[in-house]
Amino acid sequence: QVHLVESGGGSVPAGGSLRLFCVASGDLSGSNCFGWFRQAPGNERELVASIYKSGGATYHADSVKGRFTISRDNAKNAINLQMNNLKPEDTAMYYCAAAPSFPSYAPEHYNYWGQGTQVSVSS
Repeated sequence: QVHLVESGGGSVPAGGSLRLFCVASGDLSGSNCFGWFRQAPGNERELVASIYKSGGATYHADSVKGRFTISRDNAKNAINLQMNNLKPEDTAMYYCAAAPSFPSYAPEHYNYWGQGTQVSVSS
């Protein structure tokens, strides 16, 4: 069982920055991929970024490339998402998730989820 807890969300004006944190605990031996998803009301859950457990390989969605950066702190079992130059369309609930294989793109490939943290960007 893997437990994921997110933090760091909030409200910022367009152009601002936020850093999201996800702390993983439990048996992480079967989780080789950690991802950040987001879901806005009425929209499907979409993958924003993912990272291999060792921290060496990453994926970023085209919509966030150059603005968001996923990283991993292995000592703290933390998966962080630095978000810069935020836009109103980035407004969503952001979820941390774990999957057995990297890369994994679809939500159904992730078997553990956090409760989410809200990000709101005003124009």
